[in-house]
Amino acid sequence: MQVLVVGGTGTLGRQIAKQAIDAGHKVRCVVRSPRKAAFLQEWGCELTRGDLLEPASLDYALDGMDAVIDAATSRPTDPKSIYVTDWDGKLNLLRACERADVKRFVFLSLLDASKHRDVPLMDIKHCTERLLEESDLDYTILQGAAFMQGVISQFSIPILESQTVWVSGSPTRIAYMNTQDMARFAVAAVDRPETIRCSYPVVGPKAWNTGEVIQLCELASSKSARVFRVPGSLLNLMQGICSFFEPAVNVAERLAFAEVTGGGGSLDAPMEASYRAFGLDPSETTQLETYIREYYDTILKRLRDMEADLDKDAKKKLPF
Repeated sequence: MQVLVVGGTGTLGRQIAKQAIDAGHKVRCVVRSPRKAAFLQEWGCELTRGDLLEPASLDYALDGMDAVIDAATSRPTDPKSIYVTDWDGKLNLLRACERADVKRFVFLSLLDASKHRDVPLMDIKHCTERLLEESDLDYTILQGAAFMQGVISQFSIPILESQTVWVSGSPTRIAYMNTQDMARFAVAAVDRPETIRCSYPVVGPKAWNTGEVIQLCELASSKSARVFRVPGSLLNLMQGICSFFEPAVNVAERLAFAEVTGGGGSLDAPMEASYRAFGLDPSETTQLETYIREYYDTILKRLRDMEADLDKDAKKKLPF
């Protein structure tokens, strides 16, 4: 099929583009900066410059497409509110699909978005889901939780570098998933007509709280973590201050997400029906323990190799 991937330069989007190519689809990625997306072209993707806030560019990107996989979301560096970047962008994309008569639409949403309407990103995901349900599109909604790649930057790297790990509120148990596994569901959806006009949870094998994730990192790295728990009242204060200044509105909206990750609940769901619907094998899904252990094994090996190379250079400088 001719598949348009939106958000192809993101952590998840690039995995979707790669797996769609490997599955035999012809993939086009709409990107804001083709120069920064050259790696997608090397994989075999066609690139087209476009922006969700520029409707005309979407009409061009959708020309000749059979399906759309939407993995786009605003970046922390975006200066505008995510209600502009994400919500207005989603409206433009769905309207462009209607104009181009592209019916098949796979949307990457978030689990329990309807329960957190006061969190901007969750609100946008929920409203997009409702919009799809009211449309004539042949949609499939995948509701994820959080990615294992985020665990590396939030926990693994700070622990390895003996930096403080910051956690907030009462830790929410989260069923982290590898982006490669999430991409398998997104690409499989394109070929599974039985998933049309349905929503599915797509989460990892087990839900973990921050304390358990930190313990995994400590065991794999053989280092102790320094943990600082940020009071929820402090985050609320920071969010309130940021919301007064237009350049910091995006920061305030992202701080609001602490209500989800530090609310003490659980971002998890049964996955048996999802695996059956998409014809995927749960035994092939990455375990968080394996992911963290492989990350540290790779990094520590590189550090040892670097130290060995430095020793060799030092020996070469000796006069005997």
